[in-house]
Amino acid sequence: MHANVGDQLVQHGRVVGQHDKVGEIVEVLGRDGNPPYRVRFEDGHEGICSPGPDTEIRHRTTTTR
Repeated sequence: MHANVGDQLVQHGRVVGQHDKVGEIVEVLGRDGNPPYRVRFEDGHEGICSPGPDTEIRHRTTTTR
């Protein structure tokens, strides 16, 4: 798994009715974009995550004009 600051970390719900938890990666603590990551979630909570198989990284896209 590889991520950069500004990418989104999405933890998918594990049980029926549980929503995905989405956060922004604010710091990459591993080498070369590898975990662990410091993540700020939508509710303002911030924590260190070592993502598991139920997690997805959505890379920030940059556009140039």
